[in-house]
Amino acid sequence: MLDLGLLLIRLVVGLSFMAHGAQKLFGSFGGHGLKGTGGFFESIGIKPGVAMALLAGLAEFAGGALFAAGLFTPLAGAALAGTMLVAIFKVHAPNGFWASNNGYELNLTLLAVAVGVALTGAGAYSLDALFF
Repeated sequence: MLDLGLLLIRLVVGLSFMAHGAQKLFGSFGGHGLKGTGGFFESIGIKPGVAMALLAGLAEFAGGALFAAGLFTPLAGAALAGTMLVAIFKVHAPNGFWASNNGYELNLTLLAVAVGVALTGAGAYSLDALFF
């Protein structure tokens, strides 16, 4: 059951990160694409905005795909954790803890999941287990 639980966590979290990455990269799911995300990044002091939006989008999209598949899980978890740390410190921390106030509650939860799975391992139902 542990391995099934890890699979469920990896799929939901990994695919959710992929969707957020697609918002930044392609403007999918109501996102603003590289130009819009880059403009937002510039407005909060992350420069150069478009380049950093590309890096953030790739970290979320590729990291989410690897996380969901359970492939190179420690690396995937680190990529996802890094994006959440930036989101917490550059956007959400000034708003306090609660997500209802645009705080860092959800980002911290996702950070903990990414780091927890990276440290624990992806489980038996993963490409890591198949190849390594």
